[in-house]
Amino acid sequence: MKPTWEELAPGVVRRRMPGWDETIGAVAGSAGVLVVDTGATLRDGAETRRQLVELFGLPVTHVALTHPHFDHVLGTAAFAGVEVYGAVGTALLLSGHRAVEELREDAIRHGVDPDAAAEAVDVLVAPHHQVSGELTLALGERQILLANVGPGHTCHDLAVLVPGEPEVVFCGDLVEESGDPQAGPDAQPGQWPAALDRLLALGGEDATYVPGHGAVVDAAFVRAQRDLLAGRFAHP
Repeated sequence: MKPTWEELAPGVVRRRMPGWDETIGAVAGSAGVLVVDTGATLRDGAETRRQLVELFGLPVTHVALTHPHFDHVLGTAAFAGVEVYGAVGTALLLSGHRAVEELREDAIRHGVDPDAAAEAVDVLVAPHHQVSGELTLALGERQILLANVGPGHTCHDLAVLVPGEPEVVFCGDLVEESGDPQAGPDAQPGQWPAALDRLLALGGEDATYVPGHGAVVDAAFVRAQRDLLAGRFAHP
């Protein structure tokens, strides 16, 4: 395995990307590979696709986007021909000129090369499939659950549950380990703690939780972050 990819369970890996420390995850089944988030540039996406084909010897067949922020979605167009999933509303958002322009500006503001940001938004791929509740994907014998657990960090937060020993939950930026959770203008702070309650119900006490940024954590960490957010955004 390449040293940049961390094995979380058999056939389940993730990479902490340089720059913004965002997680890209992957799950391999006999019929293909699901990628969770695609990085901040087309180059990130293309590099991820090449590495995963080398790692698993299987094609990437599905992409799940945990939320529509630049560092998680701008590499999606590198996965041509792949089925893309997101929480309901994500496709409409990523098809709107104003929202896409804001995505480009946000990427540049955070340090993405302006040409790379422009290139990525010019070919930006919106999800083909929208998840309003829960949806099970089959990668051959492997079953993966996509769950719309938001709103919270954004209005469109999707979690990915991979059953196994241990169960692995890709949380997107509903959970962050390398710093305090970030609440931007599209956050729903009053509903964020409830989203984390749904996340904990999805994974349970023994799951491995994969934040959008930072090291993997356990249920106790997620619960503590839930309580922190509840206190931080409590109504006076």
